[in-house]
Amino acid sequence: MSSNVPIAHGDITAPTPQNTPLTHAPIAAGLSRPTVPDISEDNEPAEDETEDSAQMTGAQAAMLGLVQGRLADLVGKSSGYIESLPIGVRKSVEGLKGVQVKQNELQNQYKRECLELEKKYLELQNPLYERRNAIISGSAQATAEEIEAGSRASLKDDPLYTPLANDEVVPAAIPEFWLTALRNHVGLSEIITERDAGALKNLIDTRLSYLPSDSPKPGFKISFVFSPNDYFENDVLDKTYLYQEEVGYTGDFVYDRAIGTEIKWKEEKDLTKEFEIKKQRNKNTNRTRLVRKARPTDSFFNFFSPPVPPPEEVDEEMDEEDLEELEEKLEMDYQIGEDLKEKIIPRAIDYFTGKALEYDVMDEDEDEFDELDDQDEDGQFDDEV
Repeated sequence: MSSNVPIAHGDITAPTPQNTPLTHAPIAAGLSRPTVPDISEDNEPAEDETEDSAQMTGAQAAMLGLVQGRLADLVGKSSGYIESLPIGVRKSVEGLKGVQVKQNELQNQYKRECLELEKKYLELQNPLYERRNAIISGSAQATAEEIEAGSRASLKDDPLYTPLANDEVVPAAIPEFWLTALRNHVGLSEIITERDAGALKNLIDTRLSYLPSDSPKPGFKISFVFSPNDYFENDVLDKTYLYQEEVGYTGDFVYDRAIGTEIKWKEEKDLTKEFEIKKQRNKNTNRTRLVRKARPTDSFFNFFSPPVPPPEEVDEEMDEEDLEELEEKLEMDYQIGEDLKEKIIPRAIDYFTGKALEYDVMDEDEDEFDELDDQDEDGQFDDEV
């Protein structure tokens, strides 16, 4: 997933609400680490990569650390977006935080249980997800109890928080909720393009379900629910993740493969392709004609055409670089699926407000430190001053 994918935050997309966006953060930042089977056994870094790392000067390293530190200081600081919303919308946001408090209690319970207990607690959560969706869409209003619970949660997070006034303004629908939440995830923000945002404004819900217990393989499904739009005919786009039947060495499920919905694009609306007009000349008559050709392009909707692991016999014949590229694509795809399941869907309000970014950055910082080996403990490396 390239960090060069253009991400616009103008009027075509919902603005990042709570924080300074990390649009150029590495894809690995803030992502879960699902267990993915290695395609290649050769995990040693290439010699030229080691040499390039060694050539970084002390000044460059210090400058890099300074820049990263400055960016980290900006995360979590309000951009004024939430405070600028109409009072009715802000009441709905507080109501969703109140709903989130209850979701967190259930989430903490089933995370400690096996896959079957995850299914059980998902069933308990569904009424809360339905309630959340009703508040987002404006088909129901957040209750005074939900708003009060959300205000208490806000005050716990920020002692300087000022509760909303208890006046006659009624809670209102929250526009572009899911587009904003997805763009506040550091991995998804890199693959949602400016063109994608027009379609994702029509995303009205994102849902999680588990495959039935009698399925050939265990797994889960992420469903993206859309209102009628100008881009495709589908009402729902699904992404299904299958686990291998047996758990891995660490005791965790190992991903097997992913399956995406075939998108029924409307004419000339395929966001996964770019079209260009080329002039062709007939060699015999010398006459020219214009031909419209399509070529693949970066898009969030490529997520529904996931990479496919090669069979073992093909694995042995593939070029090492091709294997590494495919393995990287598979891991990124699985990580995003895991984050949708474990983070974004259960804590959507935190991604909408930007609160979740603080914890994603903390995860990134922890991943950057390795355990010290014997050489380090023997004092062969000096501490930095």
